[in-house]
Amino acid sequence: MTTRWLRILGVSAVALTAAATGFAEEAAVEPATQVQTNLNIVWTCVAAFLVFFMQAGFAMVEAGFTRAKNACNIMMKNLMDFSVGSIMWFLVGFGLMFGGGASGLCGGSHFAASDFSASELNWTFWLFQCVFAGTAATIVSGAMAGRTKFTGYLCYSAIICAFIYPISGHWAWGSLFGIGEGWLEKKSFIDFAGSTVVHSCGAWLALAGAIVLGPRIGKRNPDGSVKAIPGHNIPIAALGVFILWFGWFGFNPGSTTTGDSSIGFIAMTTNLAAAAGAIGAMIVSWFRYKKPDVSMSLNGVLAGLVAITAGCANVTPVHAIIIGFLAGIIVVLSVEFIDKVLKVDDPVGAVSVHGVCGAFGTIMAGVFNTPNTPGYVEGGSVGTQLLGVGAIFAWAFGLGMILFTLIKVTVGLRASKEEELRGLDISEHGNEAYCGFQIFTNQ
Repeated sequence: MTTRWLRILGVSAVALTAAATGFAEEAAVEPATQVQTNLNIVWTCVAAFLVFFMQAGFAMVEAGFTRAKNACNIMMKNLMDFSVGSIMWFLVGFGLMFGGGASGLCGGSHFAASDFSASELNWTFWLFQCVFAGTAATIVSGAMAGRTKFTGYLCYSAIICAFIYPISGHWAWGSLFGIGEGWLEKKSFIDFAGSTVVHSCGAWLALAGAIVLGPRIGKRNPDGSVKAIPGHNIPIAALGVFILWFGWFGFNPGSTTTGDSSIGFIAMTTNLAAAAGAIGAMIVSWFRYKKPDVSMSLNGVLAGLVAITAGCANVTPVHAIIIGFLAGIIVVLSVEFIDKVLKVDDPVGAVSVHGVCGAFGTIMAGVFNTPNTPGYVEGGSVGTQLLGVGAIFAWAFGLGMILFTLIKVTVGLRASKEEELRGLDISEHGNEAYCGFQIFTNQ
């Protein structure tokens, strides 16, 4: 079209050029935005798959640290934790955790994913949060290993993913779906990937379950002292720890739900803390037991990983090493304290690894909250961290005591003496983990 005709129509060449430029810029922006959205979806899915693989890691760790006659039972509990938990998370849990309000009790519009057509990221976000809920649920199985009725345990798995975990999770993470904001969030509580929200929540439930259950047969000597009951397969436990270490590269960096440069930083702090945790636990066990203990060193890795999970995005790499190293020391001392002083039978050290070290790491996220890190939280304080740790302890442990007591007096929580001595593999499932090689004892 000539300039003359443009003038006749009242359209200047300059205006037409500007409009064309604007359309070109808009066309360029939209594909770039879509590319970033697709990248976010792919990265978050990959991270979710890595976290799902952690279920295998938990199963291996728990089976290796417990007796051979209960290995199938451990596998079934880890399988059902995630299977039952996924359904309950879909039907109820997600709606409670990411609905409106400060308390987490206003999620009806999201029950059964009823309005998930609004955004391309919704399905991916649901999956990523689902594997987190499964992680919180499965922590309990190790602490209650060797003496828990399978039916009672199924009841627990359903309730934690439907109600207990989502409510306290909403307090800290409710705004992640863009609707409600939890009361801890409003106070600038720092827990980037779930040291307290996921790990400590599961661990305090595990503590309640272990207390209500009581110790395994043979755990206490006639004089009231406790004795160690070694795990049957340390190599399997070690494999589980390496799987968990690998999966944690989805757990922490994946919590960005965004494919950007912060992923590398978070992966680095995560790795440094795990390595430092192994070294810290090895050193303190070497001094205390005169040998570098394998099981304690393996738990040191997990202690470092759990501890750094809260502050992986807002502490420096040097801080990550400090946090991990101290967590490695703390986990050894905590396992001894819970076993020998509190006399709570926790076969795998779940309460120490996930509860004590999760609380420690959450507090350290406030101590080392550093500007110019990807996850720096303005206004974050140690006081708020202590409040969050205490609130979730009170919620999870308190409801855990109520829940496990109710299960105990209704469907039953503890296996009979005969079933426990024979092993839950045969008595509960009719299987043997090592058919033809199993040796049963009366302890």
